[in-house]
Amino acid sequence: MTPPIRAAIAYFAIAFGFGMVFGTIRVLLLAPKLGELAAVLFEVPIMLVISALGSRWAVRRFGVGDALADRLAVGLVAFGLLLVAETLLAGLVGTGTFGNNVPQNLQEYGSPPRLVGLAAQVVFALIPLFVPRRSADV
Repeated sequence: MTPPIRAAIAYFAIAFGFGMVFGTIRVLLLAPKLGELAAVLFEVPIMLVISALGSRWAVRRFGVGDALADRLAVGLVAFGLLLVAETLLAGLVGTGTFGNNVPQNLQEYGSPPRLVGLAAQVVFALIPLFVPRRSADV
């Protein structure tokens, strides 16, 4: 397995793990009080900071070079894993992010909270392009 693929798997695991924790807090505690959109807007900056830190760690840990293709591979593979994991989780649990089954969950991507979340996931995919590889680069 190549360094970019190993880094992508680690990057995905970090983001997905923290996303499960913060997503649960968002759905159970924040959304009922603030509304879905406000809760997502509260969660997104936290997750993007975690993603930046996780990406930097994964790129360094697995020795991903500075080549655009390698960095893009990290982000795109992690993004793909994230989308697949979310869809599988929705199917296994029987509910999507907003309490729907998988087809309903996919239809929800037109709602403002889901569009904000998707935009954040696109940024997540691009973060590896911009993180420094070595501490000397900081």
